[in-house]
Amino acid sequence: MSPPAAGGLAGARGEGGGAGVGRVFVGAGCNRVVNNVSWGACGLVAFGAQNAVALFSPLRGEIVTTLPGHKATVNCTLWLPTKKDVLQIRSRERHYLLSGSSDGIIMAWKIDSGKGEWTHALQLPVMHKKGVTCLAGRMVSDTVSIFASTSSDGTVVIWKMEDEPTSVGSCEVSCLHSISVGPKPMVSLSLAVLPGQGGHLILAMGGLDHKVHIYCGDQSGKFIKACELKGHSDWIRSLDFSLPVMMGSEEHSLFLVSSSQDRTIRIWKMNSDAVSSAHTTSRKEDIGIASYIEGPLFVSGNTHYQVSLESLLVGHEDWVYSVEWQPPTLLTDDEAHQPMSILSASMDKMMMIWKPEKNTGLWINSVTVGELSHSALGFYGGHWQPDGKSILAHGYGGSFHMWRDVGLGSENWQPQIVPSGHFAPVSDLTWSRSGEYLLSVSHDQTTRIFAPWRSQVSPGDVTCWREIARPQIHGHDINCVAFIQGTGNHRFVSGADEKVSRVFEAPLSFLKTLQHATLLKTDNSGDFDDVQVLGANMSALGLSQKPIYTHAGPRETQSSISNDGPDSMETIPDAVPTVFTEPPVEDQLAWNTLWPETHKLYGHGNELFSICCDHEGKIIASSCKAQSAPVAEIWLWEVGTWKAVGRLQSHNLTVTQMEFSRDNAFLLSVSRDRHLSVFSIRKTDDGAEHHLVAKLEAHKRIIWACSWNPFSYEFATGSRDKTVKIWSVQDSSSVKLLVTLPQFHDSVTALAWTGRDRASNAGILAIGMDNGMIELWNISGGRASTDSSGSGSSPLSFACMLRFDPLLCHVSTVHRLRWQKSDSSDEKSALQLASCGADHCVRVFEVRDI
Repeated sequence: MSPPAAGGLAGARGEGGGAGVGRVFVGAGCNRVVNNVSWGACGLVAFGAQNAVALFSPLRGEIVTTLPGHKATVNCTLWLPTKKDVLQIRSRERHYLLSGSSDGIIMAWKIDSGKGEWTHALQLPVMHKKGVTCLAGRMVSDTVSIFASTSSDGTVVIWKMEDEPTSVGSCEVSCLHSISVGPKPMVSLSLAVLPGQGGHLILAMGGLDHKVHIYCGDQSGKFIKACELKGHSDWIRSLDFSLPVMMGSEEHSLFLVSSSQDRTIRIWKMNSDAVSSAHTTSRKEDIGIASYIEGPLFVSGNTHYQVSLESLLVGHEDWVYSVEWQPPTLLTDDEAHQPMSILSASMDKMMMIWKPEKNTGLWINSVTVGELSHSALGFYGGHWQPDGKSILAHGYGGSFHMWRDVGLGSENWQPQIVPSGHFAPVSDLTWSRSGEYLLSVSHDQTTRIFAPWRSQVSPGDVTCWREIARPQIHGHDINCVAFIQGTGNHRFVSGADEKVSRVFEAPLSFLKTLQHATLLKTDNSGDFDDVQVLGANMSALGLSQKPIYTHAGPRETQSSISNDGPDSMETIPDAVPTVFTEPPVEDQLAWNTLWPETHKLYGHGNELFSICCDHEGKIIASSCKAQSAPVAEIWLWEVGTWKAVGRLQSHNLTVTQMEFSRDNAFLLSVSRDRHLSVFSIRKTDDGAEHHLVAKLEAHKRIIWACSWNPFSYEFATGSRDKTVKIWSVQDSSSVKLLVTLPQFHDSVTALAWTGRDRASNAGILAIGMDNGMIELWNISGGRASTDSSGSGSSPLSFACMLRFDPLLCHVSTVHRLRWQKSDSSDEKSALQLASCGADHCVRVFEVRDI
């Protein structure tokens, strides 16, 4: 698969001239559901990221695109052809991806691996009344696939997909049969072609009644219940059929592996048995151990099949959520070879590979890999790479974990780099002072740093965006963040669903890691002499992150870990701050990249909602959720002393966003009360002087966003009433409405204004909406200087410059837009725009003129 390069041009051209936008980076976590991930034969991994289907390339470790369309959380994905369809995969360039969501909708996507293109193929007829929980299928010919879907509404639906390789159009999907399974729904499915039967299919389903139900049918889609397999004592979470296997002189046998919340894995063997009906009757009277192991008989077509319990695998210590046979390989004589190897993934934080021992044939655990982080809560699924050389897990924290066998003579499974991101709505983000990295906060209670990691490999430099640190892991949803400007060490302040803001400072380990990421080596280490903190520890029960000082040394840290004894809730191991010379993996990010908390800012009466810092790094403004004027005060804090130096009263409800003008003379605030306020702010020796310049009812609905023009005292506001208005501060004493942009298609939730040409007061206003769409508007004219004389004014002109392609955009509310700080005055230079939203995604775009 050769998807477009991360910075490939895409997007629409607007009225304001030719401009292009490219995708630079997408960071997103995986939805925390069991059947969410599918590794396709085309080489791409598909997974649900909120309402979008994301595709990532394991070779590059990057998300290559997100597919919009679903209106609810994506629960499950399935590639067709599957990894088992090795005969149909050969030289195939067109693949299909199915996705099911929690509102019962199934969609099909067409992926052209030759051209690296993906398109929405169709939405299937609505057959499920509740969420789709599992998809399973197989190709029965080069153009026909049969697949099944199960839902929490208690139905299993059989579908047929037909694809004509010569046609340019989409595939055709038809519903063949619907099976009602009663009040206890099925949550796992597997479909296979029976050996020795022309086109006969077998469907296994398992769920809440602790039994594996076997159905037999054909390509017409009519499935009839054949038998039940009993043995598990809890919910059945995963099922997978092997390809037919020739064992010794026997006929081809089919194997089914099942896993359960009873922590066990069972392997069932099905082979054709030409027995008489009399023998079948006599067997029913035998209730000994042999009958238990042999299991039931069932008939498909004109052949009897004997089911027996091949093996019971006990090794996991928690629910086993996923089992999968190693994908088959294609032999030279066009036969598929099924390796006898099973991958299991469990909530005990382990993945295991099970194989039969050569001499005895007993199934044993040959490989164990896992997540050692104390904060981890286990795996929801495990998947093989199509060639069997890599294995991938997705976990409770929305994270991926991949290991690759790099051994030559013997197996040696080593961690690999995979994409990462938030697994809940991303509420705010900000660029660092000089724009070399991006800081985002989320309702997943983490703060994450993403940066372009430059690696010197031949030929030339290769840059890939990676998560390089997780400075804050909290116990409350984090709502807002601001980077503290000015000189000195890297610092930021964040506000969560608590009444206190927290200030963090970069430790030495992060500063050195950042050097490796940017390949900017300093001549000496003098820049780091003032930083005495190596990293930070999270206490077992507290919310504060305590510093680890450089003089403590790694030896003391290591000894404290070994003296703590086994991991338990009472004995949290110490972090080991590390300087990373290559991008860190999830285990390292989750524990060893914390920043120490240096200060707490107490004062607000409710949960923090918005925060900002002035452009000199001297004053921080913060607001909290409010339903009355006293609580809706904006607090001003002095950087350094961290004292409250002002309480600004104007609004009656929550202040949703604030921003300082570029020269720090004014503070703009917008609120749920539909008003905007402009305060005059002046820093003094004793703190800060402030007074209210203007307060206006600016919109008819909640105002979500505001942004200043970098070149003048003009600013924009965006509201739920689907309008953006541009205002100007007149003579430092009043605010005047300059223009209202044409009404947008949805609520405006995010704004960001960047300057392009100071002489003509030209800039670009980025506008994000509730539906996830982003538009760029050219704004120019008006007052071109930051003096207060009011001279030099000219009419303000505006034009839509670019509407982003939906494939580039968010699929839910855009929460924040931020332009990267740029010292370049070149009007033709590329700009980077960062965005975050309710779809769990952090995105970086490159905007350039053509």
